[in-house]
Amino acid sequence: MDDERSPVGVFTLTDAGGSLEDPGSRLRYWQDDNAFASMLIPEEIHDHDFDYVIAIDYNRVTGVPPFDWSRPDGAERGGGIWLHMDHGDGTSACVTVPESGMKTLLRVLDPARRPVVVMGDRQHLEW
Repeated sequence: MDDERSPVGVFTLTDAGGSLEDPGSRLRYWQDDNAFASMLIPEEIHDHDFDYVIAIDYNRVTGVPPFDWSRPDGAERGGGIWLHMDHGDGTSACVTVPESGMKTLLRVLDPARRPVVVMGDRQHLEW
């Protein structure tokens, strides 16, 4: 959100939600038809972008719905980075996954195991 850049690093995955009912998520899941409406110009291709989302814990408060726009590190650092449904034409910094993959992730990511996503290329990640 705001800077249109994907963050680089290792980020936890703690909260999920979507416009559709919970498909059996092990992560906290917030269902809300309106909160997950596409923020893009209404086009059929984007109608289902946010059917399922998993918040990437970059510049966000954990334990709150993915659509909470709090930015503890400041708005200039961006935020609102999610795993969400793939629509085939890129994002503004998020990561897209096909519907079957989103359902699988929601069902298997176990918060007790502290799931993470690694983002960025080898050159920019520190090992």
